[in-house]
Amino acid sequence: MRIRITREVSIPEPFKLELFQRAPELGPKLLFFSGGTALRKTSQALIRYTHNSIHLITPFDSGGSSAVIRDAFAMPAVGDIRNRLMALANQSVRGNPEIFDLFAHRLPKDKKQAALRAELVDMAEGEHDMVRRIPDPMRKIIRNHFHQFLDAMSEEFDLRGASIGNLVLTSGYLVNRRQMDPVIYIFTKLVQVCGTVRPTINKDLHIAVRLENGKTIVGQHMITGKQVAPLDSPIKDIWLTKSLDDSTPAQAAIRNKVAKRIAEADLICYPVGSFYSSVVANLLPQGVGKAVAANTCPKVFVPNMGYDPEATGLSVADRAVLLKKYLKQSGASDDRQSLEFVVLDSQNGDYPDGIDQKNLEAQGLTIIDCALVDKNENRIDGQKLSEVLLSLA
Repeated sequence: MRIRITREVSIPEPFKLELFQRAPELGPKLLFFSGGTALRKTSQALIRYTHNSIHLITPFDSGGSSAVIRDAFAMPAVGDIRNRLMALANQSVRGNPEIFDLFAHRLPKDKKQAALRAELVDMAEGEHDMVRRIPDPMRKIIRNHFHQFLDAMSEEFDLRGASIGNLVLTSGYLVNRRQMDPVIYIFTKLVQVCGTVRPTINKDLHIAVRLENGKTIVGQHMITGKQVAPLDSPIKDIWLTKSLDDSTPAQAAIRNKVAKRIAEADLICYPVGSFYSSVVANLLPQGVGKAVAANTCPKVFVPNMGYDPEATGLSVADRAVLLKKYLKQSGASDDRQSLEFVVLDSQNGDYPDGIDQKNLEAQGLTIIDCALVDKNENRIDGQKLSEVLLSLA
């Protein structure tokens, strides 16, 4: 395939991809500001070429079983972190497919608390079929985390629909003095994760938005259009707050170790995903924009295809403007240093509110227009996208 640019360039670059595939442990450090499941297939495709990708994940999920955990333990959300760890896990390693199945398992929503607690006790004792299938020493490590969670949870803790992977990560977080890095490190080694996964910030915060109609909404679960009805007005602004009960803006800054991860990236990507809650939310903590602008690597925006209830009325060009706005708010001094490329598929992709190519070009952005769509699923093909990004790194 070819890309339309100021000159003809081949994308993907077969020679580059072949080199990466021969030695993925030496592959480039592609960094993603991400959240949710939209990048799962791209992550799974990436590990064929690089074991060094970096995934900064939003810890602001406030819906479903994540809400129960966060309310009980006053902690960041771990669901998206768990999801990305498992997407990057080496599935060829003995025991990993079984761990993947266990971590993806959810307790039933229609059983009583006593029965759900009994199932969790069976997992802790190694009597549950899903745990028995996992070989030692991985089984012992996971069982220990179940025991620790059972000790930490109250009698009132609601286990209905609970994600087993989230419970295990929560246990590790609590045991490690409420630090996320140690438990992520343990499970990175446990399932041989081929990349680096970190929360953008390790704080118990939420997101709030102001709509164009003046209404203020607090909580990620209230704006995604998945757990409640889609917003009745476009989003005008977004910020971080300390509580679901208070929309007062909260100050937060990335740690030095996160800034260092951004500084060492060979390519920075603002990928597909819910525009505000998965992508922009990652750019809000102070220091993000500054670190991005200081890195001279390529910066790439891959806009969503199809309907995104968070981006109603926003063309691709509008979204590019907003990315730069929030990067500037978190420290980027110059638009040109925070975003350079927009990767899209104008022929096969569905961009409901348009692309606005003239506006993109007026912003000084380079459009890479290439085949990205999996026509069977009518969405971005993870393999194709990974090849494009790897070729640009």
